[in-house]
Amino acid sequence: MTDTPNEDAKDYLEVKMAAGWYMTITLATSERFEKDYVEIAKERAGQKRSRFNLNPKYTRELGEALLKFADANKL
Repeated sequence: MTDTPNEDAKDYLEVKMAAGWYMTITLATSERFEKDYVEIAKERAGQKRSRFNLNPKYTRELGEALLKFADANKL
């Protein structure tokens, strides 16, 4: 897992994957609705390929579910 070296590191996280891909996790704000959301994206060479927007109140629940899934499947 790699953090960005800038001062906004708490709002951005990237996980290095194979073949130059990164999974990025960003805290963003909707201009239209003026609400915060967490964007999870698959990115390579600065191009976002797949995105998923998540309500911030479910972020911890998603993380705990991923850990539970990994433990159950010995990943």
